[in-house]
Amino acid sequence: MKLTLQRTSLLMMLVLLTSITCRSQSWQKTAQGIKTGIDSIAVELRFYDASTVRILKGPGGKITEKESLSVIKTPQSTAFTVGQKGNLLILKSEKIRVSLNLQNGQLEYSDAAGHPLLREDEKGASFTPFNDAGVNTWSVQQSFALDKEEGIYGLGQQQGGKMVQRNLSLHMVQGNTDDYIPFFQSVKGYGVFWDNYSPTNFTDNTTSTTFRSEVGEGIDYYFMYGGHADGVIACMRDLTGQAPMFPLWTYGFWQSKERYKSQDELVGVVKKYRELGVPLDGIIQDWQYWGSNYLWNAMEFLNPEFYNPQKMVDDIHNQKAHLIISIWNSFGPQTKPYRELDKIGALMNFPTWPESGSEKWPPNRDYPSGVRVYDPYNPAARDIFWKYLHAGLLSVGIDGWWMDSSEPDHLGAKPGDFDQKTWLGSFRKVRNAFPLMTVGGVYQHQRAISAAAGKRVFILTRSAFAGQQRYGANTWSGDVTSSWNALRNQVSAGLNFSLCGIPYWNSDIGGFFLNRFPKKLDDPEYRELYVRWLEFGAFCPMMRSHGADAPREIYQFGQKGNKVYDAIDKYINLRYRLLPYIYSTSWEVTAGQSSMMRALMMDFAKDKNAWDINDEFLFGKSLLVSPVTRPMYIKKVAGGRDSSNVEDFSSVKSKEVYLPEGANWYDFWTGESFTGGNKISTATPLDIIPLFVKAGSILPIGPQVQYAEEKKWDQLEIRVYPGADGSFVLYEDENDTYNYEKGAYTTISFQWNDKKKELMIHDRKGAFPGMLEGRKFHIVRVNNQKGVGADTAVTPDQVITYSGKKIVVKL
Repeated sequence: MKLTLQRTSLLMMLVLLTSITCRSQSWQKTAQGIKTGIDSIAVELRFYDASTVRILKGPGGKITEKESLSVIKTPQSTAFTVGQKGNLLILKSEKIRVSLNLQNGQLEYSDAAGHPLLREDEKGASFTPFNDAGVNTWSVQQSFALDKEEGIYGLGQQQGGKMVQRNLSLHMVQGNTDDYIPFFQSVKGYGVFWDNYSPTNFTDNTTSTTFRSEVGEGIDYYFMYGGHADGVIACMRDLTGQAPMFPLWTYGFWQSKERYKSQDELVGVVKKYRELGVPLDGIIQDWQYWGSNYLWNAMEFLNPEFYNPQKMVDDIHNQKAHLIISIWNSFGPQTKPYRELDKIGALMNFPTWPESGSEKWPPNRDYPSGVRVYDPYNPAARDIFWKYLHAGLLSVGIDGWWMDSSEPDHLGAKPGDFDQKTWLGSFRKVRNAFPLMTVGGVYQHQRAISAAAGKRVFILTRSAFAGQQRYGANTWSGDVTSSWNALRNQVSAGLNFSLCGIPYWNSDIGGFFLNRFPKKLDDPEYRELYVRWLEFGAFCPMMRSHGADAPREIYQFGQKGNKVYDAIDKYINLRYRLLPYIYSTSWEVTAGQSSMMRALMMDFAKDKNAWDINDEFLFGKSLLVSPVTRPMYIKKVAGGRDSSNVEDFSSVKSKEVYLPEGANWYDFWTGESFTGGNKISTATPLDIIPLFVKAGSILPIGPQVQYAEEKKWDQLEIRVYPGADGSFVLYEDENDTYNYEKGAYTTISFQWNDKKKELMIHDRKGAFPGMLEGRKFHIVRVNNQKGVGADTAVTPDQVITYSGKKIVVKL
């Protein structure tokens, strides 16, 4: 094992050089694995279960224990064997085999059958002395050797448009639109989690794949083998926490903008949607309801335009909608939280947003805002944060939290900023875990009272770190610009984020900044972009329209009969008709460690053509979505020195779509069937997103509603897509309590036997208060002649009455 050192201390160098000459092949078996020392470096392997092993390496022959911020699992009693063959020490569990070279410290990983998965690179581990704000510690590095054509995924969310995360370099420090998670998984079915929270460089090139972190008392990483992508995600969530259920209403449509300036405007938007008959489940209030920048994030309604907060919330609830409100991780100097946090030394001191006390743009730095970020690593600070959130906002009935700047905003960052002390050491040491700590603080406090109140926690947040799925949070991709390229990049950003084990993600529909479209909503190209983004958003875990520079409510785009308006209306309604499918998929996420947005490699790992496609994905396990990410219905018209965009719908355009091998497919809109493993050209008028259903799918379609809980699911349409055997589990519960954790839910299993042309509906399992005792299922067997788009009336093949007992339906 090679050791890299910088000359910061002659004494440290002499000690290390003395010990480096003493190679040893001695090792000790422990209850969880083994301990040994190689070239003055302590090495310890600990099985957490048969699929996951933790690797610890420490300089100077010592392992320094740390309490992980991400990992909450404790090692389980795991059966394993240890044997030595020459210089190789071989550990075997039921699922994996780990080989340690006692001469050079190199580790290799295989599955139980001995098939190679991953090995550490010959460069080995590296420890470089580092002075971290007066503390002598190390910069740490570990390199791996991957197969040349191996596809890896994850590393959080980036805006580079790459699906396969090879041949790139990332400086991993949390940002507005980049969320970094030092985890990747391979198409070979394994994953690696580098458990370090400091600024980290990830590099993959032709020679090696490397994590290098600025601060670390040692090397600490986890190797896990799941056999496939879902299995790896199951391992990661087993380590770092499971994802709880969100309320049903969070899967409806959400309207937002930067910002509603009064409670009358806010309530009026909900009222307008209800008058238009366009479905809506939630409205979001952005910043400055608290007043001036000096009162930043007071978490009280100090702005006089919000004159009666309780009435505002009641008015929204009375219209059967929900309200989420913006909260930040920083406070203005005139707020009560600021004063209390300052007393305990829990405010950090680096430039953050807003820079000026004046609300005019650009910021006037002659009048600094004095806003400071709080220290969420400090448990007392998290208590103070919650105290004011509870008293000022939860007390009036706010339904959820929009945690903005949760990375946090760090403007003009300087190296010295990272020397600041937090509760857990230097800011540098724990930098990237900031969102995990601040989101976790809100979730844990609210969950403590939700056990009695019953209402599920919902947090919309701008940043994330490993393990955040356990905190009831949906991450959005930050303040992305409005452009076709930005839309295209959202697809791979959301998929790689989900492949880190965090299943809930969304983006600002239409993009946040409209500066590329000076004419704003009057630009036909922007209107087309907005429609295409909204079509994509209908197949994300949260469907939320938001942005600056111009409002985005549906009525800003015209009225019924206008192509743009009608397309927006169509996809909002489609979202609601898919709610039984979406909510059942969310149960698969919670109970079965599944993912809602699924990269093609998750279900088609054997199809190499599917590995690196960055503009298609599965939504659940049945629907293949191929967003349109380029303009199709715009032409330039010359006008003097300028040209302008005009709409041109004179011909229908198309998009090429790859249908993965290993399944056959149906066009959702027409019912036409296709063989997998082929590219097809599909028509894409403005109101059509290429959408395909996998053969063997059973797809429940719900009623048309104005909000998620308006109607019970007593008349569901059940669409069967023949061509393969298939199954589906319909999940139902109370929609917004934690009683499902106590077993208060029902499941109905549907099973399609393609050879017999039989749909078996099994006995209902479970019960909960208010559940449907009886219902009708409208069974539709889809074929090439039957148009089945959600906006198309479909004549069922059979209508059956179901009372909870097994039924077999011949189709």
